[in-house]
Amino acid sequence: MQFGQVITAGGVVMLPLMVFSLIAIALIIERLIFWTRLNRHQLRIVKQALRLYRQDNIYDALGYLQEQAKFPIARIFLAALSLEDPTPEEFRLALESEAQAELPTLKRFTTVFDTIISISPLLGLLGTVLGLINSFSSLDMGNIGGSETAGVTGGISTALISTAAGLIVAISTLIFANAFRSLYQRQLAFIQEYGGQLELLYRHRYERGGVTHALTR
Repeated sequence: MQFGQVITAGGVVMLPLMVFSLIAIALIIERLIFWTRLNRHQLRIVKQALRLYRQDNIYDALGYLQEQAKFPIARIFLAALSLEDPTPEEFRLALESEAQAELPTLKRFTTVFDTIISISPLLGLLGTVLGLINSFSSLDMGNIGGSETAGVTGGISTALISTAAGLIVAISTLIFANAFRSLYQRQLAFIQEYGGQLELLYRHRYERGGVTHALTR
């Protein structure tokens, strides 16, 4: 059965399922690019920023983070390091506040994925029900057998196509959505780990009385 025949056999619900599948594919590609770029560069960014900070190259660290500000971890570090002579508590709050502000970027499209996962199987089931209704409504009860029965059987088999399509869309989207949730959790742990390291470095520097943070020289 060709693709066009499958779409026709699935009934009217195949159109929204196709729209959902195209949306899911586009968002999955965007998230794959986002997470690949993030995981490829952020560890290097953090280690370089911490190295400069340990060496008391504060302005170099700020300049480097500003160059990498397209990455969430760089923006989180900048929010704290850009403060002028903050207390350790203010420094910690700046890190936590900016980390919270970055969460929508990291969780982007989660609601859309959940919606597609929930609705696609229901649309498939609806298509099957409608197909079964059409099949049995066309059955002549006074002439059961032969071509009539074959027509009903064929109608049932084609009606199930919509259920299969809904499950395929939902399962495929669910696999990637769960993978992105896992990456999100790992990112939270990453931010907490290296944000904690920066906070400890700042506390040591604050206790020595060597705090001089500013955006410009």
